[in-house]
Amino acid sequence: MEPASENKGMWKYSGQWEEELLLLKAIIDKTELKETTKWGGPVYVYEKKNVIGLGGFKDYFAIWFFNGVFLKDEKKKLINAQEEVTKSLRQWRFASKEEINEKEILEYILEAIENEKQGKIIKPSKKEVIVSELLNAEMVKNPALATAFEKFSPYKQYEFLEYIETAKQEKTKLSRIEKVIPMILANVGLNDKYR
Repeated sequence: MEPASENKGMWKYSGQWEEELLLLKAIIDKTELKETTKWGGPVYVYEKKNVIGLGGFKDYFAIWFFNGVFLKDEKKKLINAQEEVTKSLRQWRFASKEEINEKEILEYILEAIENEKQGKIIKPSKKEVIVSELLNAEMVKNPALATAFEKFSPYKQYEFLEYIETAKQEKTKLSRIEKVIPMILANVGLNDKYR
């Protein structure tokens, strides 16, 4: 057992809902989801994608639907715990064992799995496109650089462009370009070493 003083974050109160969470687990076990542990609590995945999680809180225990935004929610069970922050995550809260309705819960979970199979996700909002005239000029001079740059995902291309173009002065931009050219040619993303 781990020391009681350890803060388990959002699963801090799981202990007081042990029986209830086991009931929910038994329901989830009837589906094709696989149980894993992430962020200190049970998370159920379909082909490595997070579908639902369970958590115990002070006044309630809950099922998290990672892409809950796509659920029809005909029974009006789901809430967005943080309006501004979470786009996709939805919570179904329970205050007692009596509120656990297996049939309803299974309906929601099966719908969530189906959505996952269809690949429904919220696309991150498109960032402004950044153009770096200076880098483009380098690529014209050096076709190998252009070819190497094209190999990066749009996200990693964006990181390079953002890094160059956030410099205020042209000479700083040029020195940043000097710095990234070898990385681009070596197929190393700007932030790879932190990933």
